Parts: sequence; structure tokens; C-alpha cells
Amino acid sequence: MKSFGSTVFACYVGYVVQAIVINFLPLLYVRLSGEFGITTDKVTVLITVTFALQLTIDALAAGFVDKIGYRRCMIAAHVFAGCGLVLLGVLPYLMKNAYAGVFLSMLVYSTGSGLIEVLISPIVEACPTKNKSAHMSLLHSFYCWGLVVTVLLSTLFFAVFGIDKWRYMAFFWSIVPFVNAVLFSFCPINTVSEEGNTVPLNKLFSNKRVWAILVLMACAGAAEVGVAQWASDFAERGLGVSKTYGDLLGPCLFAVCMGAARVLYPLFSGRIELKKALMLSGALCVLSYLLLALSPRPWLSLVGSALVGLSVGILWPGFVSLGAAQIKEGGTSLFALMALAGDLGCITGPALVGFIGGAASFKTGFLFGAIFPVILVITLAAFKIKRNDNA
Repeated sequence: MKSFGSTVFACYVGYVVQAIVINFLPLLYVRLSGEFGITTDKVTVLITVTFALQLTIDALAAGFVDKIGYRRCMIAAHVFAGCGLVLLGVLPYLMKNAYAGVFLSMLVYSTGSGLIEVLISPIVEACPTKNKSAHMSLLHSFYCWGLVVTVLLSTLFFAVFGIDKWRYMAFFWSIVPFVNAVLFSFCPINTVSEEGNTVPLNKLFSNKRVWAILVLMACAGAAEVGVAQWASDFAERGLGVSKTYGDLLGPCLFAVCMGAARVLYPLFSGRIELKKALMLSGALCVLSYLLLALSPRPWLSLVGSALVGLSVGILWPGFVSLGAAQIKEGGTSLFALMALAGDLGCITGPALVGFIGGAASFKTGFLFGAIFPVILVITLAAFKIKRNDNA
């Protein structure tokens, strides 16, 4: 019997790769503004296009992943991610328009990130393990730990060598996806459904439960990334702390709380059913957004940011598990649709917060962002669980 330990490990590292490519650039927003004159509006466009490209990959993946194969697609994803990080450290200094250099680099590594998002969950789902929701939560925790490591090592590097040397840190981070591409070349990989046993897309779209899952995924992505993408900028500009403390108290604290939720949930998954856990998380997310947006004291806003991280921890992996358990035979198409919906939320959430934050204030942006966990709670309350599916 094949051992899938190396497969699971490679998937863990895959989420670390995604954490790097999504969260390294946000640490540089203030630096890019000073060095290249890249404004908040242009940064918001970068965030929006990043997730729009990932969304496009998600939409196309259902048509080509099964034909090309999981292994080849996953290797390509990591190569794109690594090359994009290398280009990020090169193109802004080679091109006359530095913003265009950042933009092109982002397009390359976002292609890899989009493929990783589509592929990792079904690869782990297909591994011969029990208690899928617990394993999915633990898998997604590695995105959080990847975010923490990205912030800590990058912050240490900036403190020692100076923020002006940021491009060398981009080169360093590119090593991780290149090494993981090699690991995916050799580990065993199963698929989530047998050939010919997958529900066609038109039938998936005719299923109301599919639409409910897609709404939940979109709201989960918007609630999570709406804070995560702006946490460093908010702490540094909105709260007046230094770059180092802004990164540590913003995205790093957010990620630690999110990761803690994803690690702790498997310990209690046998005692509380998934839907109840998701409802509690959604309700806490609403309250946390309000605390972040309405608190008159900076330290309370930081508490609110951390609590958002804690509350969104199990939402994305929880809805992936819920969808896989409740909609049987969805196969790669279902996972691609869930990733697409989640990335659509990842576009909408930070775009709303960013544009309103630029026009008014980040606190006002976060207040408007609270609409996403509110919709999530309402949709989940109406979602009926099929008890014969061990979700």
C-alpha cells in the first residue's frame, strides 16, 4: 500500500507557498509607495487583479486539470510561483514603469497561486484518511503558519539589512516553491473521483445546495482577506505604529489566531458538529469586525483584528469539507468552483475595504466589510445538512 505521508507534507508546504506569494507583497505597500510612488488606489488594483487572475484559473481548471493531470499542474503551479517571486525582485528595477514590473511579476506568481488553491484540497481529500474535516482544517492551518513565517522572517530581514534590500528577500522566498515542485514530482497522488463518475457542471449549477456553498465560500474569502490584506497597512498608518510593529501586530497576530483555530478544531471536531462550529465562527466574525471598526482605542482595534483571524480560521476549510461531504461526486469541478467562489470573495473583500479606506478611513472600510460575515451567517442558518453524509 502506498504511503501518502510525503503527499500530505508536500500539500502542507504548498499552502506555505501560497501564503508567501499572497502575503509578501502586502508587507511592502508603504515601501513601494515611497520608493516608486505607488498609491493606495494602485495597490488596491494589484490586490484585485491578483485574486481576479486566481479566479480565472479556478474557472478554467475544471476543464483542464483532469486532462493534464494533478501532478503536472501542481509542478507547474510551483514553478510559476517561484518565477514570479524572482521577477518581483528584478522587473521593477529593469522597467521604466516600476508599477508595471510589480504588476507583471504578480501576474506570474498569482497564476501559480490559483492552481495551488484549486489542487491542494482535492489532493488531500483523495488521500486515504478518516475525519476529512479535521484533516482539511489542519491542512489549511499551514497557510497561516506560512503567513506567520513570511512576516517574521521578512520583518527580521528588514530590521537587520534594511527595507531597501527587500528584493533579496523575494529571491530567498522563491526557493520554497522550486523545492516543493521537486517533491510533487515523486509523491503519490490520487484523484477525488473516478473517471466518468463526476457530475457535469450544468448539473452542479442546477443544484441549489451548490449555490449555497459557493455563497458561503465567497463570504469566507471576503471576511478573511478583507482584513488580512490590509492589516499591516492599517496598523502602520491607521494606528501610527512602526513598520516592524505594524507587521507583527497586524498580519502576524491575525495569522497566529487563524492558524490556532485551524489546529484546535480537529481536537474538538468529534464533539461539535461542523455546521454549529461554522455558525459560532461566523457570529464571532461579525462581532470582531464591529470591534475592529468601531473601537475608539487602537489596542481594541488590534484585538478586533486578531479576533477576526480566530473567527475565520475554520470557515474556508470547513466549507470545503461541507461541500465535499454534502455534494457527492462533484469531483475536481466542485473543488474548482469552491476555489473560484472563495477567490471571488478574496477580490471583493479587500477591494471594498481598500477603496473605502482610501476615500474615507480603514475603520469605515472594515465597517462596510462586516456585511460579508453577516451574509455568511444568514446563508449558513438556512443550509440544511443531509445527516447521512458525515459532514
